[in-house]
Amino acid sequence: MRLSCLLLTASAVAGAVLATSGVAPASAADRYRASVQTIDTATAKAMIGVSWHRGCPVPISDLRRVKLTHWGFDQDRHRGELIVHKDVARSVVEIFRELYSARFPIRTMVPVDRFGADDNASMAADNTSAFNCRPITGATTGFSVHSYGKAVDINTVENPYVKGATVQPPAGKAFTNRANVRPGMIRRGDRVWHAFTKHGFQWGGDWKSLKDYQHFEIPI
Repeated sequence: MRLSCLLLTASAVAGAVLATSGVAPASAADRYRASVQTIDTATAKAMIGVSWHRGCPVPISDLRRVKLTHWGFDQDRHRGELIVHKDVARSVVEIFRELYSARFPIRTMVPVDRFGADDNASMAADNTSAFNCRPITGATTGFSVHSYGKAVDINTVENPYVKGATVQPPAGKAFTNRANVRPGMIRRGDRVWHAFTKHGFQWGGDWKSLKDYQHFEIPI
């Protein structure tokens, strides 16, 4: 499978295209870097039967790997990876450029395949992720927007899913008081909210029947 890769740097003119050979550990002098790649054979093999299976609403060929630099809770730079739909890949690069500029901390960012595509395990690890072909949370039928690669969950412990007495992940109960703002939390009107919504994403924290504070999606 052909591999295409676009490397975007904060210090370069917007839209400049550079070559990249993959993602190395971020150094102290590293600035924001992001690459958009097609799904290579090895990655596709790791996804099939895990986060992607026959019957999913999008083919793997429509997905992209976005590798990017982000700030951690340790105030150091790290590299993460998101699997998203090709239609939103460039928006994701620009959104996380803004989060990087704001020094918004992200705990970890790896594909859900690292957790066997178990959404509960990924949330418990405070993982930021995107594509996962699965039902809507709390349902057994119907595809989540994550199944299309057009939704991103961020800092799942600091930004839990809340519906009535249900809080996912359980550790997120410490963050249900949204007035007590701590690092990694998302609030309506903050820089994270603005970065996503100006690219057409909707925030689960704005929903009425439940609150999915970690969740941004492009409605399907």
